[in-house]
Amino acid sequence: MKESLPLLPTSVVGSHGLPGWLWLAREALEARRLGATDVKEVMEDATQLALLDQERAGVDVLSTGEMGRVRFIVGFYERLTGIRHLEASRRLGAPHWDTYGPFEAVEKVDAPQGLGIVEEYALARALTARPLKATVPGPFTLLIPLRPGSGYRDRDSLLADLVAIVNRECRALVEAGADFIQIDEPNYAMYRGATPELAAVFNRAVAGIRAKIALHVCFGNLHGRPFPAVRSYRHLFPALYDVKAEQILLEFANRGMEDAGLWKEFPTDKELGAGVIDVKAFKTETAADVAARIRTLLQYVAPHKLWLNPDCGFWETPRWATREKLKALVEGALLVRQELAGR
Repeated sequence: MKESLPLLPTSVVGSHGLPGWLWLAREALEARRLGATDVKEVMEDATQLALLDQERAGVDVLSTGEMGRVRFIVGFYERLTGIRHLEASRRLGAPHWDTYGPFEAVEKVDAPQGLGIVEEYALARALTARPLKATVPGPFTLLIPLRPGSGYRDRDSLLADLVAIVNRECRALVEAGADFIQIDEPNYAMYRGATPELAAVFNRAVAGIRAKIALHVCFGNLHGRPFPAVRSYRHLFPALYDVKAEQILLEFANRGMEDAGLWKEFPTDKELGAGVIDVKAFKTETAADVAARIRTLLQYVAPHKLWLNPDCGFWETPRWATREKLKALVEGALLVRQELAGR
């Protein structure tokens, strides 16, 4: 990125807390009460709101807010051709992973009009002059609800086409002016074997992309809950360092800063984007809470290699709580910057 950033830059993982009126607008859209112009206006207003909340909090590198996305990745499947929606295996009880029906590939899977992220980025870029990063779901993440069907002999061949879709989207983002692209692969943490394969697939997805590349790995946040029973990054080290990314974003706050020491145990020249805000906790951290987490991380990470962000996106967090958590993030970073300057 060309902009000059302070020590311990603050950023976000991607999604912003949705305002109440946007939920109403989505219901109106599903009921066919909105026209194309109405939808365009809603998305522009929602994106402007997300950017303003981040700017007013003092976040150094903003995201688009991902205000038009549905449940992180579900909305992307409306843009894929060659798939059909299957029935969910469970309909009763609390909604979670198994209450959203998977998709079956019935022919070659493609995204002829892209994933819509270029349009999302272009809108946000036109609404702010601040540093901005684009966020793209990785091929493994897009693969999760997809089942190989006609034309695919196995999941690997399907994955190869998803790699091509992600790479094409990233290239289009660079053409649109993006110089910082984050690939979201939260589900890396769910794989307990073949970790070198994860890096090889990631590297194919970002091959030839002339931008700063980051990789985000967390433990899931659907309905504010993680996916795996065992939450540790240890099995991913040092395979994580084989990815061609300048920055790795990891979740720490929700787990009591566990695994922070891995960054020193497996030395690297990559930046760490450390989660110091717990998006799964309803209660808002104080600046002092955030500063304490940063001090813990600085035992293992050089200050010039440390970025600060929430554990994950805010799409499951109310907007009012999102704003308070962003304020704590920025103020906690400022406290530690002042301490470092005083040394």
